[in-house]
Amino acid sequence: MNRTATDPSSRSSAQRLDPAGSWWDLHIVASPVQEDQIFWRLESFGCQGMASQGHDEGQISIHAYLPCSRATLLDLAALALRLRQDALVAGQPLPKLRWERIEAEDWSSSWKQHWQPQWVGDRLLICPSWLDPPPHPGRLLLRLDPGMAFGTGTHPTTQLCLEALEMRLERGDPLTVADVGCGSGILSVAAALLGAKRVYAVDVDPLAVQATLQNRDLNGLTDRIVVAKGSLEHIPEMVDGLVCNILTEVILDMIPQFGLVVKRGGWLILSGILLEQAKLVTEMLEAHEWLVASLWRRGEWCCLNARTI
Repeated sequence: MNRTATDPSSRSSAQRLDPAGSWWDLHIVASPVQEDQIFWRLESFGCQGMASQGHDEGQISIHAYLPCSRATLLDLAALALRLRQDALVAGQPLPKLRWERIEAEDWSSSWKQHWQPQWVGDRLLICPSWLDPPPHPGRLLLRLDPGMAFGTGTHPTTQLCLEALEMRLERGDPLTVADVGCGSGILSVAAALLGAKRVYAVDVDPLAVQATLQNRDLNGLTDRIVVAKGSLEHIPEMVDGLVCNILTEVILDMIPQFGLVVKRGGWLILSGILLEQAKLVTEMLEAHEWLVASLWRRGEWCCLNARTI
């Protein structure tokens, strides 16, 4: 949600975009609470290389890219209307969309300039793979090329999960961790860098699987992160902890199965949850013998840290 957020903080391409031809550079300024809905709308529209970051006065700035051959000006006007309708239905402020045409030779720099190295928690530095990392004494370097998968470390939900992983893994115990809905693989890579002996990363999106494989190898963690297309049923053994940063509705559907993959005494890190949804998720967890030990908040988003009862 972990999605150049999303996390952004914090979402951009598991495969390299075709540089041939011209591209539309779409720029949206909106409320942070609208981020997931806007990303969904942009993905449905066919956008690629999406990224978001903080903007003025508590707003976010989202950039997305689309080949000019796939959309006319009328199509873009229709997209702007759909974004406004989405906001009206949800009772949220109207987002502002503008666009410009960029040529092929400007594509790479135009997308990548919106994402810079970022310090997360006390121990991590997230650095785009195409940039030289700044000095980072005492921090673990996590190189990342998210592609179209969610998770660059800029979105509040991704940052909350990274900080929760840092807390859970601070003692250096050789734990096994599952990353469900792994996106770019940022949480899997972070877990391994922080000391997890084995990480199982799963996602139903083949682009996310490809991005996670690439980022695993980029960080030299091929022997410690196992990646598979699928969901909980593709985690091959009981794990000590599970991190999941996806939509609340999906988390609710999976809660009854968490106990089948997490050991007794194990823990959950759950995000992608709006504050207003936290009570519903907490009640569902408690109904399935999980205790929510803490709720961490950042803006409109929260992260639930839970353990077995």
